[in-house]
Amino acid sequence: MPLDDIRKTIDSIDTQLLDLLSQRADAVHEVGEIKKKEGLQIYAPEREDALLKSLVEKNKGRLPEKSIRAIYREIMSAALALEDDLKIAYLGPEGTWTHQAAIQKFGHSVEYHSLANFAEVFDHVTRRRANYGVVPIENSTEGAVSHTLDLFVESPLRICAQILLRIENGLMASIPREEIKTLYSHPQVFGQCRNWILQNFPEADLVEVSSTTKAAQLAKQNAADGAAAMGGPLAAELYELTMLEEAVQDRATNTTRFLVIGEETCPSTGKDRTSILFSVHDRPGSLVKALQAFDSFEINMSKIESRPSKQKDWEYIFYVDLAGHCEDPEVRDALHTLETHCSLVKILGSYPDLSL
Repeated sequence: MPLDDIRKTIDSIDTQLLDLLSQRADAVHEVGEIKKKEGLQIYAPEREDALLKSLVEKNKGRLPEKSIRAIYREIMSAALALEDDLKIAYLGPEGTWTHQAAIQKFGHSVEYHSLANFAEVFDHVTRRRANYGVVPIENSTEGAVSHTLDLFVESPLRICAQILLRIENGLMASIPREEIKTLYSHPQVFGQCRNWILQNFPEADLVEVSSTTKAAQLAKQNAADGAAAMGGPLAAELYELTMLEEAVQDRATNTTRFLVIGEETCPSTGKDRTSILFSVHDRPGSLVKALQAFDSFEINMSKIESRPSKQKDWEYIFYVDLAGHCEDPEVRDALHTLETHCSLVKILGSYPDLSL
């Protein structure tokens, strides 16, 4: 077929697609009206998850799974913006990995609020200045993010979804590689790229800053003094830096898990994770007995962290991730048993488990 004819075919298909997207938008608007009348949450992560999986299974064409998910992420983002003026708070500044995770989950069509610290994200959502918040909870290399854990103790917010984001830190600068004398980045990035830095820039000064975005900004400002930064492509794009080398982290599978926090948790999907926190009585064997509650009902624990309670010296709060939903009979029974050994048990939320 001649090139002009192929282009006409593409134009015709695009017109049909636009027509269908408009019809979808009309249907989405109706859904939004029904949700508002019935007081339902606008964002439904369980529905989103099921839809994406179904579309990937139905795909018989040339488009890979990654492309299908990216295309429909933006279609669903536009739908969320139509249903409501959706606002997402995240740990800023703009261009950080948390910003990238928020975009991966909610797309580009919703309104984003960049906030200075973890507490502000929680507060923004609690005061309904934002519908949802996005915060990091743990990294596969550096471990748990303690600031997020601590805020859950007093917060009424619930976890309604999680985001798993592959962290691929690179070297960015506006100068040639051989001129680099100083590297700016967040402390966690330096930790994730420790061996690569020792091998490639053993003499460079390492300057820790509050975010990879701040690092990119300083690399741009101090280029004449040999400055470069380490971070993600979004920060490089924001400050018009060149990615001199990509994916330099020591572990190829370096992944950060982020949480989406809101007022409601997620309904059961059949493949869920539940996060809880608890504090045991100050008695011998209390922690062992508490953990036996999960063993008795064959509940798998995928994560456990301890943090000082900050209310009494040497008293700790334990954070646990469980396989299953809090409404599943065996999980519910295990939690009831747990309460008999604890001074505090709090369900932080149940949500689709992307690791399953």
